[in-house]
Amino acid sequence: MSGEYARSGRGAVVVTGAAVLLPGADTVRALADGPAAGGTPVDPAAHVGRKGLRYKDRATQLGYCLTAAALRDAGLLVDGGDGLTVPAGTVGVVASSNFGNLDTVVRALDTIREETVTATSPMDLPNASSNVIASSAAIRYGLRGPNLMVCNGETSGLDAVHWATTMIGSGRVDRVLVLGVEPDNDVVRRLLGGTRAVDGGAALVLESRAAAAQRSVTVRAVLGSYRRSADAPSLRGRRWQLPQHLGRASGAGGVLQCAAAVGWFDAGENDPVHAVAGTAADDAIADLLLLAPGAA
Repeated sequence: MSGEYARSGRGAVVVTGAAVLLPGADTVRALADGPAAGGTPVDPAAHVGRKGLRYKDRATQLGYCLTAAALRDAGLLVDGGDGLTVPAGTVGVVASSNFGNLDTVVRALDTIREETVTATSPMDLPNASSNVIASSAAIRYGLRGPNLMVCNGETSGLDAVHWATTMIGSGRVDRVLVLGVEPDNDVVRRLLGGTRAVDGGAALVLESRAAAAQRSVTVRAVLGSYRRSADAPSLRGRRWQLPQHLGRASGAGGVLQCAAAVGWFDAGENDPVHAVAGTAADDAIADLLLLAPGAA
């Protein structure tokens, strides 16, 4: 696939829901306009209540919030509840995070090194799984379709969108929730040499056009061509970049760019949006073209 555009069929996969949670931005429109500096950290309990948050790492808690918001935005949650309006097996999950549960893993390893494995918390070890964000969101909201976690460096967010598109295009599932989230904590900052991470992220609900039409749901964006290669892409549309004051987006970056595109399209803009993740210094560069519903 390197150097070539991959498609599941032009116009076959559309965005029907989107959510954003960042300090300074909690809507796709606020994200598209540029999150203001000085925003307060996201409080997960204020978004989904305290039940089920105990013992969960920050990234998983943020994932819960984004999942609920995106599913609700797409009309997939029953009004006033967490039940689905579609069969559970028709909804998959692909999550992207490079730093996700790193704090949990480091804490468990430190305990094992300094004491023994018997000193580790029985509540910590299940959360040390690399798939904890995706699996936890699926379990909490009853999403029984395919479940995948992508931890793929700077291109991770757009790679997650691509794999979700591939699942839908192949007929494996009708719709996929895509999560992109990165927590900010001491362990992450040590890894990043003192730089902070975004401490939030974005979520998208992708559906086949046929599934969206069957639900009579509004299409918010259309996914165009995707490419992953060592070469920088030729820009063919507008680009959005995360303000530097929010820190490193990493695995959330690609999903945030797609959510910002939805914000522009919601406001009536029709120019194509070009999402790009990775640089020549990384192992690859991924890019995705997003089209306005009326322009596709």
